Amino acid sequence: MRNLAPLVVLAPMIALAASPGRENAKRIHVAAEVFDEMMSAPDKGISRDLVRKAECVGIVPDLKRVAFVAGAKYGKGVLVCRSAAGRWSGPSVIRIEGGSFGFQIGAGETDVLFLVMNRHGEDKLMADKFTIGGDASAMAGPLGRTAEAQTDALMHAEILAWSRSRGIYAGVSLEGATLRPDHDDNWRLYGREVTQREVLTGVARPPRAAGELYSALEGDRSRVARRQ
Repeated sequence: MRNLAPLVVLAPMIALAASPGRENAKRIHVAAEVFDEMMSAPDKGISRDLVRKAECVGIVPDLKRVAFVAGAKYGKGVLVCRSAAGRWSGPSVIRIEGGSFGFQIGAGETDVLFLVMNRHGEDKLMADKFTIGGDASAMAGPLGRTAEAQTDALMHAEILAWSRSRGIYAGVSLEGATLRPDHDDNWRLYGREVTQREVLTGVARPPRAAGELYSALEGDRSRVARRQ
């Protein structure tokens, strides 16, 4: 019995250490589900062509309004970018704060999806703090799949964004929002300290949990569904 004492002491510590890893895996799982649902919404879906042309994709499930701070918004999500070889990078856990998200925020939790459409916008994401609208132009993304909407959107913004709240879809600009990597969560996800650039350029090896997100990004809905 005496030999079991160290295990009894260590068990809570092991559980606490494992919990953040599970939380990040769950965040990637939820991000994959949100992406798939927002892309496939009848008549309100986002053009798959826009995703194919995007350099980076960010998904922030359950963006919240902070009730005790007027106008404050906060959320955590994941961000991936295309590597030079055209493959998706590992996911970076990100925080998004502040900004003008439109009327939907405050009506409960809101899912946000944004696309970074060119290399200039992607380069700005490598910094530890990035302000949408200041560091890169942004606009509300078009709903539906018309070629006219796609062309107009691509000509006018580096970042396109959409939101979903209580089943209502809308384009949002995210103007003024700040985006930064969550270094603690990324350390837990990759097992070491990593920079935003290492993750988004594909230097850091993607965690196993990223597979489901890649399936969603590539439109393999069957694999996303089977993992639920």
